[in-house]
Amino acid sequence: GVKCYTSQDGLYVIYTLNTDQVEEMHCYLKHYHPYIVERHGKTLLPQYLAMYRLTVDNIETYLVVIRNVFSSHLRVHKKYNLKGSTIDREATEKEKEKKCPTLKDNDFLNDDVKISIGEAAKEKLLETLAADVQFLTRLNIMGYSLLLGMHDVAQGLEEGDIQDDEADRELDEEDDYDSGGSGGGGASALTPPDSPGSPRSPPPTDQRSFFRRANSTVKGRIDPERDIYAIPSRDCTAEGDSSHVYFLSIVDVLTYYGMKKVAAKAAKTMKYGSGVDGISTVEPEQYAKRFLAFVTDAIE
Repeated sequence: GVKCYTSQDGLYVIYTLNTDQVEEMHCYLKHYHPYIVERHGKTLLPQYLAMYRLTVDNIETYLVVIRNVFSSHLRVHKKYNLKGSTIDREATEKEKEKKCPTLKDNDFLNDDVKISIGEAAKEKLLETLAADVQFLTRLNIMGYSLLLGMHDVAQGLEEGDIQDDEADRELDEEDDYDSGGSGGGGASALTPPDSPGSPRSPPPTDQRSFFRRANSTVKGRIDPERDIYAIPSRDCTAEGDSSHVYFLSIVDVLTYYGMKKVAAKAAKTMKYGSGVDGISTVEPEQYAKRFLAFVTDAIE
């Protein structure tokens, strides 16, 4: 399966690829780079920073480094993975037992959640989202999701707003981060140990907490240098205070609509019937249209 790691400062995510995924990634990146340049970096797609091949004892491991969607200093209190599909799109009971489970489309609808950012921010966000989705559709990609994290500022103030616990930065099996694309497999979270006495080793936990508290947002304010996927709620004041901070990014962008997905669609159609809407495995154009409609309705 895919293994995921977070960097010590929480800014980066590193995950492994199998050989099939490496080929898919190479195919994707040759289109991704010109698109990012054309958009002047204005995108909700994952921010790919590097890809490595690590060889140990003649065993090759491929690694990809991306920016973490979530903040390293503002705790995510609620998390959703949204595809715009409603068939089999709810978190399992086992998932819901976690401290911060990754919930899905039906959970989002049942919770009656809205991404409350105001009309001006909504217009800008949807323009970016539509461009990204058009790009993915052009590459015959479907199955992507909107990863949404929500930071409750009032709750964060009560908790101290600092992520001291390493567990708060773990990646769950449902936490996607392009955790396999069409290759499948879950992601397990690991944080590599620091070398004893290394000059790059972090200071003790209590010292780290002090520096984070001094340098970050005890009022739930966004740090633009670190929180590149963050959007404040529409009640944000001129001083930068708001009731919520949303973190949004498109994830799982390596699922091509090939023979496996055609077969999966046929199987689900047989199970649920051809007239049922909301099956996640559909053609890229149909997937894009439904995805955008769902997200548009979710924002206010």
